Amino acid sequence: LTVLMTSFTAGVSVVWDREFGFLREVLVAPISRVAVATGKTLGGATIALIQGIVVLLFAPVFGVSIAPLVVLKLLPVMFLVACALSAMGILLASRIKSMEAHQVVMQFLMFPMIFLSGVFFPVNNLPGWMSVLVKINPVTYAVDPFRQLVLGEQASELFRLTVLGHTMSIADDLLVVAAFGVVMTVLAMWSFNVQEY
Repeated sequence: LTVLMTSFTAGVSVVWDREFGFLREVLVAPISRVAVATGKTLGGATIALIQGIVVLLFAPVFGVSIAPLVVLKLLPVMFLVACALSAMGILLASRIKSMEAHQVVMQFLMFPMIFLSGVFFPVNNLPGWMSVLVKINPVTYAVDPFRQLVLGEQASELFRLTVLGHTMSIADDLLVVAAFGVVMTVLAMWSFNVQEY
């Protein structure tokens, strides 16, 4: 959850920099706007990854034991998810002009996406309309590999994500997240290129 929330809000620095005029100064520097968008995305993803690692380090304090091998498997998954969601945050922030509007838009998008991702309840056996929303939600595919890695064999069919009769593997989930991340990154780069700051 820490990685998801931090990644979603990665774009706040873009809005902040725009409001105080710093973004305009960066964009007139001899560096491409694509590099700025990429740097903001990777910066947001790195911060989200570090916060996720801190949470994992404190997990034993709260009685949650995660095997070291599982932690090592979680790290690249966390970074991929953080990159994809940070790119989405940067894309949205590149189109939003004020901090207040950014907060409203992020809350409007972030909480339904997280709520409908399976973080709080199993996603199978939901009513039809809600099941459709869950399956088209990219965050669902970001949450599922975490659950599968942490629960391992204990991840029963109740917790495993099934799409069109196919039970999603970790590789399937990561493929969806990677595709979403590529689309968001390309759109963020395009948005940075066409925006007037």
